[in-house]
Amino acid sequence: MVKKIDFFLGANSGGGFFSLYDQLGRPEDTYDLIVLKGGPGVGKSTMMKAIGAAAEKRGLDVEYIRCSGDPDSLDAVQIPQLKTAAVDGTAPHVIEPRYPAAVDRYVNLGQCYDVDRLKERRREIVACSEGYQAEYRKAYACLRACRAVRAEVEEGLRPWMNEEKLRRRLNNLWLRLRPGRKKTAGRERRRFLGGLTPAGRCWCEESIHTLCPGVCALQDTYHMAAPALEELCSRILRDGYDVVACPDPDVPARLSHLLVPEAGAAFVTVDGSTALRRAPDRRILVDQMLDREHIRTVRGSLRLKDRLARALEAEGAEHLRLAGEKHGELELIYRPFVDFAAAEEMTRAECCRIFGAL
Repeated sequence: MVKKIDFFLGANSGGGFFSLYDQLGRPEDTYDLIVLKGGPGVGKSTMMKAIGAAAEKRGLDVEYIRCSGDPDSLDAVQIPQLKTAAVDGTAPHVIEPRYPAAVDRYVNLGQCYDVDRLKERRREIVACSEGYQAEYRKAYACLRACRAVRAEVEEGLRPWMNEEKLRRRLNNLWLRLRPGRKKTAGRERRRFLGGLTPAGRCWCEESIHTLCPGVCALQDTYHMAAPALEELCSRILRDGYDVVACPDPDVPARLSHLLVPEAGAAFVTVDGSTALRRAPDRRILVDQMLDREHIRTVRGSLRLKDRLARALEAEGAEHLRLAGEKHGELELIYRPFVDFAAAEEMTRAECCRIFGAL
């Protein structure tokens, strides 16, 4: 059965746009990395969707990387069994070949533009481009302020958290789930499972269940579990198991989820922005490891700061939505001046290169 999973490699965070695109194209994992160039509306996402569909048709597993600026579009597609991937190499996640032709190579869809006609729309294009970039700057200012409020809450609660108890619970659970120890260390790759986008919060829950039948949910309103998850990740890697480590898209420096496909086990943080539609196999109530008397004492302050943080996040989300609208307008300007027949022919050529004759 074909495994089809979705992740993100970019996040709209409290520190601005955060990229994990360096996780693609490692020479040991990659035979062919196709770096797509070209501007709005030229067909980069369409080409990647066609490559993914062709892989699925042939019974191959596919990993789709969704765009943090438009989750209905793709920023990359990866076919692990062929060690092949295609990726949008344009801003804000500019990618350049590190080992040209030997590992990675350009495909320039920009040649499908009618350049002379687009020169005539120069003022309109510049104004629209600057407009959506300005909305992103406003969004990131709001998200930065939101992050500052939540960081103050988390730092204030950290001394009242029984971290040792959580570490023991996670370690004991892993020992029960672990099939055995291996002689060589495991490998880690990083992916975002979701995040804030112009379409609102996106969350790739199905990818968890596709890779890991057993799910342990960590109920963690105040993000206290990250240090224990980092420690657990190191333990799992030492035991020889590959890990998909998923940072928090709002604060990419900390870990939110761990997926261990070889063991069929996932450790998933559940908070105000993520929830599981399917009931997990196990729950760990991290919130109950905070000193209850202290929580009662500061409950009023916590509620006030939570309302403030939510308001700032909502304002940031609105600016992201406006940025998405303006980028959509930009694509509409470009679209009439794209030679889609040429773009389709380039797509067919790349599919033939990857899969052989169609």
